Amino acid sequence: MAYVADLHIHSRFSRACSPQLNIPNLAEWAKLKGIDLLGTGDFLHPLWFAELKSQLKEDGSGFFRPKDDQPLAGSEVKFVLTVEIASIYSHKGRVRRVHNLVFMPDFASAEAFQKALLSRRATLGSDGRPIVGISSKDLLSLALQASEKTLFIPAHAWTPWFGIFGSESGYDSLEDCFEDLTDYIYGIETGLSSDPAMNWRIKELDNRSIVSFSDAHSLPNLGREATVIEGEFSYYGLYRAIKSPTVIPANAGIQLNNSSSKLDPRLRGDDKVAGTIEFYPEEGKYHYTGHRNCNIKYSPEDTKTKGATCPKCGRGLTVGVMERVEEIAVRDVSELGVIRENGVIKSQTMANRPGYRMLVPFLQIISEALKSSVTSQKVLNEYKKLTKILGNELKILTKIETSEITKISDSKIAEGVEKARLGDLVIDPGYDGVYGVVKIWQDGVDPAKEEQVEAPQLGLFD
Repeated sequence: MAYVADLHIHSRFSRACSPQLNIPNLAEWAKLKGIDLLGTGDFLHPLWFAELKSQLKEDGSGFFRPKDDQPLAGSEVKFVLTVEIASIYSHKGRVRRVHNLVFMPDFASAEAFQKALLSRRATLGSDGRPIVGISSKDLLSLALQASEKTLFIPAHAWTPWFGIFGSESGYDSLEDCFEDLTDYIYGIETGLSSDPAMNWRIKELDNRSIVSFSDAHSLPNLGREATVIEGEFSYYGLYRAIKSPTVIPANAGIQLNNSSSKLDPRLRGDDKVAGTIEFYPEEGKYHYTGHRNCNIKYSPEDTKTKGATCPKCGRGLTVGVMERVEEIAVRDVSELGVIRENGVIKSQTMANRPGYRMLVPFLQIISEALKSSVTSQKVLNEYKKLTKILGNELKILTKIETSEITKISDSKIAEGVEKARLGDLVIDPGYDGVYGVVKIWQDGVDPAKEEQVEAPQLGLFD
């Protein structure tokens, strides 16, 4: 089977996150969005972990369901234990700030990992995304000792300040960071400012999965990026799918639990990453190089001719994702043979690479069509009506005939869905912490200039 997974999210215990991020609301919004598997986020936070244990039950597959006495107990949405960890440390003469995702198959493994971090004096109760003074390599080692079925994925890999390939505090390669444990890195997360094609240009990633998740800090942002997995709907299937391009080394300098035994047969199979759902990378906060205080924004072509020094203040510009990819890529864009077929973007020269779709969130389309804030009750009511009648958001954005939308709603919304499918958009790339703008119409609502307020509740769970 094929299922949609969003495995990088946060709970209300993470800083700058919505207080509405609880299990019932997450399950409800995942269903609206068309997400089958959702990360819990933040499992290292003591209060959130206690809540997870009280509200979720293991179903024998490595995934979790709401307990029978919980709201949405019969929901088909499943959860998997996930957390994002910020490592800040000195390595090879530089201060590194790298965020990594860790997935665990059961509560016991998660608790073992918690204890290992606490023994290293990590503070886990102040933020759902904890900050630790432990190197990425050591963090990977601790995670693997807690469970050899750990999935460890560098988060938003290209973000300048917090990505493994980031221009400000990252590395030029995975091996620079993880050294003899590099083979245990089975994939990387694109982040909002890059797409799979940009990552296809990096040779070191040829045998690794390229995955995308939302990094949602609020309910409406769930699923803005996601990964489609094909295979068994279990933690083992997920593990196999992400690991499939790689081969586990016989000895990578680490002693795993039960490593003397042969590889668990459940970790062998034909599961795979079938594709990803992508935010337009131009809308990310670090797509282009620039300096927001001086309103300077450069494309890679601009930087080649103008340099990377701000012409107004004389300080160095924050090097964006596009520029950073150009620095370490071994392939030119033209070598990829990128084509678009029925809305799916693929590479002709790297046929083994899964394709991806670029989508504009349905709430944003409705917002522009109705000329109302994306967080308004008017927009949310229309969203609820359409998803109730036509199906989940991903189905509406990719499969439903636009004529079906017109029958029950404003024809402008149907037009917006069609324009988004064709890529007929107005795009202004982001830079240096400033979100880019992707609009359906030239005079459409600019989401970057909207007042950032909490979306109204759906009305079921407070």
